[in-house]
Amino acid sequence: MNPTDQSVEIIRTVSLGGLPHGFLGRRGGVSTGPLAGLNVGYGSRDERAAIDENRRLAVAALLPDAELATVHQIHSAEVVQLHRPWPNHERPRADAMVADRPNVLIGILTADCAPVLFADHRAAVVGAAHAGWRGALAGVTDSTISAMERLGARRDDIHAAVGPCIGQPSYEVDDNFRSRFIADDPDNERFFVPGPSGRPHFDLEAYVVHRLIAAEIGEVEALNLDTYAHPDRFYSYRRANHAGEDDYGRQLSAIAIPG
Repeated sequence: MNPTDQSVEIIRTVSLGGLPHGFLGRRGGVSTGPLAGLNVGYGSRDERAAIDENRRLAVAALLPDAELATVHQIHSAEVVQLHRPWPNHERPRADAMVADRPNVLIGILTADCAPVLFADHRAAVVGAAHAGWRGALAGVTDSTISAMERLGARRDDIHAAVGPCIGQPSYEVDDNFRSRFIADDPDNERFFVPGPSGRPHFDLEAYVVHRLIAAEIGEVEALNLDTYAHPDRFYSYRRANHAGEDDYGRQLSAIAIPG
């Protein structure tokens, strides 16, 4: 299946309600070759014009005429508050954003890491976090929730949804990786199972959900979609690496407060 043959696919969630939001995949874009589809990652070697057009298509599908703000992701727990959309070359180095400004889509780029979108409908505050294993372990979701509270959100009113990310069957790791999580909390042993080769496999989505539940927010939803296992729908860094490809696309997850 050619990802460029379909319109933009938007995966929405019940927990985020009527707010403009969505977890996008690779369907519906103009990129070609190994990155075919809706690649929105300036970190790839895709043509800049194609990435710009893909971002335009993504915004048009989610909230026409809105502006899009993304960050320079660094696998951290750093969160920034959006005061105004920044030019691409001025993107702050962080892995999460919060906003109370209408008509601006705050977006996270992923290619196996877990995108997490947040909303407090009553306070009209939203958040978006890029939770790779490093950021998840460092507490990027906790940082996002705290930043939303500083904008007036109430923890009990915050809803969060975890989008497509690499699934446990696809996520083989080594013993050093596993040891980092167990050293942080022995109960983290439950997020690992032996794989077919005997090496551990990590459940990133379950770990992120666990952190969100432990933060005692109002609602947590997980989509249970494996980016590695669905090449027609999602980009995957690990799948591209296993295939010997030297580049990979990124997909967008974004949320906004309507005007």
